[in-house]
Amino acid sequence: MSRFYVTTPIYYVNDEPHIGHAYTTILADVVARFHRSLGDNTYFLTGTDEHGQKVQQAAEKRGVDPQQHVDEYVVRFQEKWDALNIQYDQFIRTTQDSHKAVVSYLLQKLWDKGLIYKDTYEGWYSVAEERFLTDKEYEEGEWRDVKQLSETNYWFKMSAYQQDLIDYIHDNPDFIQPDFRKNEVLGFLRQELGDLCISRPKSRLNWGIELPFDTDYVTYVWFDALTNYISAIGYPEREEEFKTWWPVDYHLIGKDILTTHAVYWPTMLMAAELPLPKTIFAHGWWLMGEEKMSKSLGNVVKPLDLANEYGVDALRYFLMREMTPGQDASFTHEAFVLRYNSDLANDLGNLVNRITKLIGRNFDHVLPDPGETKPEDADLIQIVGELQKKVREELDLMRVNYAIQHVFDVMREINRYLEDMAPWKLMKTDRERAGEVLYNAAEALRLSAVHLYPVMPEKIATLLEVMGTSAKARFEEDGWFEWGHNKPGTVLGETKGLFPRIEIKESTEEPASLDIKPEISFDDFMKMDIRVATIIKAEKHPNADKLLKLQVDLGAEQRQVIAGIADHWAPEDLVGKSVSIIVNLKPAKIRGEISQGMILAAEDDNTVSPLIPLKDVEAGAKVR
Repeated sequence: MSRFYVTTPIYYVNDEPHIGHAYTTILADVVARFHRSLGDNTYFLTGTDEHGQKVQQAAEKRGVDPQQHVDEYVVRFQEKWDALNIQYDQFIRTTQDSHKAVVSYLLQKLWDKGLIYKDTYEGWYSVAEERFLTDKEYEEGEWRDVKQLSETNYWFKMSAYQQDLIDYIHDNPDFIQPDFRKNEVLGFLRQELGDLCISRPKSRLNWGIELPFDTDYVTYVWFDALTNYISAIGYPEREEEFKTWWPVDYHLIGKDILTTHAVYWPTMLMAAELPLPKTIFAHGWWLMGEEKMSKSLGNVVKPLDLANEYGVDALRYFLMREMTPGQDASFTHEAFVLRYNSDLANDLGNLVNRITKLIGRNFDHVLPDPGETKPEDADLIQIVGELQKKVREELDLMRVNYAIQHVFDVMREINRYLEDMAPWKLMKTDRERAGEVLYNAAEALRLSAVHLYPVMPEKIATLLEVMGTSAKARFEEDGWFEWGHNKPGTVLGETKGLFPRIEIKESTEEPASLDIKPEISFDDFMKMDIRVATIIKAEKHPNADKLLKLQVDLGAEQRQVIAGIADHWAPEDLVGKSVSIIVNLKPAKIRGEISQGMILAAEDDNTVSPLIPLKDVEAGAKVR
């Protein structure tokens, strides 16, 4: 039996769970559910980070003990994950005794090896970020509440593992994914890697795990929070359990904590002589329109608000279908409704109604006999038979959106098969053949639904009941993923608005007239050579605040393009994105930098958004 271990970050207990937290956790839940369905021995870990100065301050402000504070606040995550149907194996809390014991053990181990030392640091300290800053970080970054501080602390010799980590990243191409995130980490490691401050004096912070070799200090966040990934699975005492699950298959994280997971954590593991994670996967951010969600802007989307309005599975589906892991995704209510109506109400809902009503009306809701497979049936059966392999390959790359797309491709094939075979007409001339066609369509639909179960477990469980089987069959019966699992004679149920369409209120406002430029001829338009390019590097223009300097891959060559989008896009958010570029524009020097093309973008009063293809295409593909 294969095994699969997946983790989310442990979320900061003071946070209010938002759509970003929900996305990471649902993503982990989906891949864990799929592996369980395949019969893999699966472990899914999530939890909360509950120590630190901000927790201590929040508790003091409320006039309660820090432990009482976190006990009350952790419920917000636990209740929301239950409401979103998250099926984790353990919810770890960094305040639980078993975790604190492992942190102490690990610290003592590295202290005994001479890999932790005491030193005085004098320099910049960000109170808001709770960390020391280098002079370069202070000069280049925008930090809140920064002050000069001189303080004695304990340090981990992280710098000793810099070259070992660089070598490991080069030798293990799957270690950091997507690839462009790996390039970010390697860029970080081209600079001198300093040592890591891992303590805070109790005179300033007492809400933390005491250092086992100096009780006047508590552990700072990294050795506390990151260690949860191994403390949860038995390290070091439950050796067999630990060996069963470690190394983890996937650490799923947001891109904002990539350095801590891809630099700090691996060097900690190297120092402890433990294997490194198989893959650290950093996904993008959810944007509200084109802006990053933030409390200060008041545009944070709360997942339960959406779930309460449209249903838990509708939210799970949208989040999984809309984001290409690794890239940012945009949330709008309009996009949510459009995706729901198009995919769930129209494509899936209508197909379910079509098949069940035809069988209900003509065969008294009993699944007819498939008979012998005819050549015209074989294509559909083959396409369905290839679905599991395609879905597994996509999920192994965390590309749940593409896995879902494969399922809907199969459903389109089912519709095409029904149109070609027209069982409603066959009923008049060959009832037996009509029954065979409807059996094939129903079994293809069941197998499509099986592959959507991890994404929408409640709705698909209902659908499978309608199709005459049960979601429990994936554990209790063989052949859940095999053609012919549902036998002729199976009694089907009736659908009752499985995915009711969301009605969109019509706007009463008069549409604005377009300010269109003078007409051009078709020949003039055809002179433009527009290609798809992938942005492989992005940085601020050295001589202009509103310009970005982009390096783009056109497949056969790479170019530099200057784009006036710095007010709307951070450089790191563009890396890896596909954009449309006019490539036969005469090169020009813009504020001292050469530009070999122009990015096409949509613009309104508030937003500038580069035009991207709806599906992945090769760099260099023509736009027409």
